[in-house]
Amino acid sequence: MIVQAIFFYIFAAVLVGSAFAVVSARNPVHSVLFLILAFFNAAGLFVLMGAEFLAMLLVVVYVGAVAVLFLFVVMMLDVDFAELRRGGLDYLPIGTVIGGLLLVEMLMVVGGWVLDPTLIGKGASPVAAASTNVAAIGALLYTKYVFFFQAAGLVLLVAMIGAIVLTLRHKPFVKRQNVADQVARGPATSIEFVSVETGKGI
Repeated sequence: MIVQAIFFYIFAAVLVGSAFAVVSARNPVHSVLFLILAFFNAAGLFVLMGAEFLAMLLVVVYVGAVAVLFLFVVMMLDVDFAELRRGGLDYLPIGTVIGGLLLVEMLMVVGGWVLDPTLIGKGASPVAAASTNVAAIGALLYTKYVFFFQAAGLVLLVAMIGAIVLTLRHKPFVKRQNVADQVARGPATSIEFVSVETGKGI
């Protein structure tokens, strides 16, 4: 237990420090690198909790795909972030409100744990001792949380369709297939008789 507690505090400290560095770094590339470090430490915390599947999912999906995609996009777009930061003070009021709400929520969580130390485990669903981590997650997702799982899938589907619709641009002078025109074609529009003189060809 002592070794586990030591690793927990190490992972938690590095995670909090890297998360703070994500929002405080001046270079966006450094922010993405700190974000990758935060993901790795969060995966370490998941391993300590016994959720190996979530840890591997965090590393493979978020570090291997999302964070690396962020890094390449930031490096290739060459955005002028100094220009973007000029209007940052305009969002200070709404940012203060959101930060205050998050602080109140964190205080409620910590206060509930102080008042009732057994509060954390009361909302958890019981998992069979012989069941693996992956089987337990699958059983919860497709039974108790199936509605939320499907709703999240629909939200992602709508976001993907919206991104395609907003970014799709039809180029002029490009021939495109029109199924209705093809079906409506008849002999008068499909066949053309040409009178060719002898010895001249077409």
